[in-house]
Amino acid sequence: MRSIWKGSIGFGLVNIPIKLFSAVQSSNLDLDMLDSKDHSKIHFQRVNEKTNKEVPFDKIVKGYKYNEEYIILEDKDFEDASPEKTKIIEIENFVELSEVNPMYFETSYYAQAEKQGLKAYSLLLKSLQKSNKAGLGRFVLRNNENLCIIHPVNEVIVITKIRFAEEIRDVEDILSPESISISKKELDMGLALINQYSDKFQIEQYRDEYHSELLKIIEAKAKGKRATIKKMKPIEATGDDLYDQLIQSLNGSSRKKGA
Repeated sequence: MRSIWKGSIGFGLVNIPIKLFSAVQSSNLDLDMLDSKDHSKIHFQRVNEKTNKEVPFDKIVKGYKYNEEYIILEDKDFEDASPEKTKIIEIENFVELSEVNPMYFETSYYAQAEKQGLKAYSLLLKSLQKSNKAGLGRFVLRNNENLCIIHPVNEVIVITKIRFAEEIRDVEDILSPESISISKKELDMGLALINQYSDKFQIEQYRDEYHSELLKIIEAKAKGKRATIKKMKPIEATGDDLYDQLIQSLNGSSRKKGA
């Protein structure tokens, strides 16, 4: 793994030098875009809209449109905006991880301590484990300020980027069922169905099945064969009554559990 950020975690007056490594990877198949005529690869070019000529990457700059004119920003401008946040993840306070709405979570990074910071890193790790708390901080990565949660996973500190509150859209335009009446017996059946399907969270049980099946189709086509296509088996309730549908669901889940 290659580090994507180098700086330190600020823990009170203690600075812990670290490197960040991406903790996630995509399970998607790497598909190329091709010309349907001869299967040549499609390349995307950075083209000047006035000259229609391609612009070399090292000649591209970043600009912000201000009063109908572009203000060009250099690398130093991004760092000058907040020099401390480009180098330090300052823990501002500690929170209960369970209080953070899952909608805020983005992506995670492993934090690896530099040799001179191993003891302080170990202290922060054990303190987080013992307190069952997570640090809340912010830092700048790729010219963007990020809010983050600093939390332990096994014996490693993980930095998980989270969204700012203004990045979550309001629900006012979403149709709400608050005016719909639910009877007690329907609610009891709903709760019973949840209990019937409840299990311990074990992420290892879940695989990216879609892309596995897609790969089987690719391998079959490579051999000039037609892949075996799974047929959908739609499950249909015998009636429109919600209570009856819940009863059928419970009976169905009972059979599956006993199978």
